[in-house]
Amino acid sequence: MKFVCYSNWDQLPESANALFEQSEKDSIFFSRPWFECMTVTALEDKHTLVLACVVDGDNVMAILPLMESTGNKTWYALRHGFTPLYSLLLADDDQERVLDRLSQGLDQLPVHGLLLEPVSTDDREINGLQKKLEIAGFSCEHIFRHYNWIYRLQGKSYVEYMAERPAQLRNTISRKKRKLEREYGYEIRLYTGDEVLAHMSDYYVVYNASWKQNEIRNVGFQDCFIEDFSKAGWSRLAILYVKGQPVAAQLWFVRHGKASIFRLAYDKAWKKYSTGSILTSYLMEYVIDTDKVNEIDFLTGNDAYKQEWMSERRERFLLSCVKNRSPVNRYEQFVGSLKCIMKKR
Repeated sequence: MKFVCYSNWDQLPESANALFEQSEKDSIFFSRPWFECMTVTALEDKHTLVLACVVDGDNVMAILPLMESTGNKTWYALRHGFTPLYSLLLADDDQERVLDRLSQGLDQLPVHGLLLEPVSTDDREINGLQKKLEIAGFSCEHIFRHYNWIYRLQGKSYVEYMAERPAQLRNTISRKKRKLEREYGYEIRLYTGDEVLAHMSDYYVVYNASWKQNEIRNVGFQDCFIEDFSKAGWSRLAILYVKGQPVAAQLWFVRHGKASIFRLAYDKAWKKYSTGSILTSYLMEYVIDTDKVNEIDFLTGNDAYKQEWMSERRERFLLSCVKNRSPVNRYEQFVGSLKCIMKKR
């Protein structure tokens, strides 16, 4: 079992694909297309890709996707502003030995610190790595980054799900649907697979007329992973048209029973008709009753409207691990943990 750092995706052994496929079950944002698109389209000139791996024979046992910054002894998670969650990709077999080898390898690199984000504090893989890094001589702490709202269906139908939503939300959707139909008429179309790529132009028409028109940090990155996700059948693009004109658009991703709400936008001129809420209710019905998902994820943000649709709020953090000159003993670990706890109060 050895520690290896690759600087190119083509250097990864073929067995790495199995590890990505396993990790996709937890999140599509751990998928190979996601990371590869980020590397090709969104990696800044000063950053270099580092795939810190543990390899056992022909098998890739762990992958920690990182970025090395020129002249900087701190290495970063391979992430983008779109990234809602980050983790270590870890095989199921012999995890203790794999984590030992990974932490030892990272400790031997010319790096003073690791900044991994956004991570969950209940991520078993990340927590395992943190413990091993602390034993190797790193001091680690969590720093809050953002909130994440989700809903777990637990077998509920769309009708049952909507019955739990605030009465004001349900009434608003019903009333605005009637008003929009009566005054203009409207149509909602759902695109999947290659149809998504063919109708992204309508999505951008809406986006450019919305309040979010300046939010996209890298169109090339977005177009890259949308293409890959759509060809794989993971994308759900819903567009609301009024007299043939797109006025609201939403892009969701569905994979392994999870629906990720990625982008919502509506033309500001149609705000009084709540076209966004109408479209959200449409997609909720589709992913619940047709895709049969068991979890819906709003990814990032603590906006009030997200709380109306979701039921559970989670936190995401930056895990900062800084190398000490000598390994910390258990007492020092305890004192460090205590300081961290007190700091959060």
